[in-house]
Amino acid sequence: MNPQRKQRLYIIIGLVAAVGAAVALALSALQQNINLFYTPTQIANGEAPMGTRIRAGGMVEKGSLVRSSDSLQVRFVVTDFNKSVAITYRGILPDLFREGQGIVALGKVGTDGVVVADEVLAKHDEKYMPPEVNKALKDGKLAQAEP
Repeated sequence: MNPQRKQRLYIIIGLVAAVGAAVALALSALQQNINLFYTPTQIANGEAPMGTRIRAGGMVEKGSLVRSSDSLQVRFVVTDFNKSVAITYRGILPDLFREGQGIVALGKVGTDGVVVADEVLAKHDEKYMPPEVNKALKDGKLAQAEP
């Protein structure tokens, strides 16, 4: 093989290796930032990974909101009408947060099955419901209606 072709081959191999490394790094970074959605039933059944940041959503059960008197700690229960999961959150809840309303909480599932949220999102108008929560609630109602 002539030296000029050899040099071009090395350059092409180097470029392919560099592009491959860049793609691998990008995929690795994206993998760490994925937050999968889990319903209360999936969390209660142990399908949600422990210690990994997830999105959990459903309807806030009426009468389940408990605020700490000396801190910003709150605890409430979210349901998909099939099973329920407790969520704890430290911070100021969104203005639109209410019992009996759909929410999505971002956080980690603890060893006790309680979701420790670092962010809580509430729906922004009367008709809107996040698609994942809407599907989970419909699936929960269907499972509850079956004998």
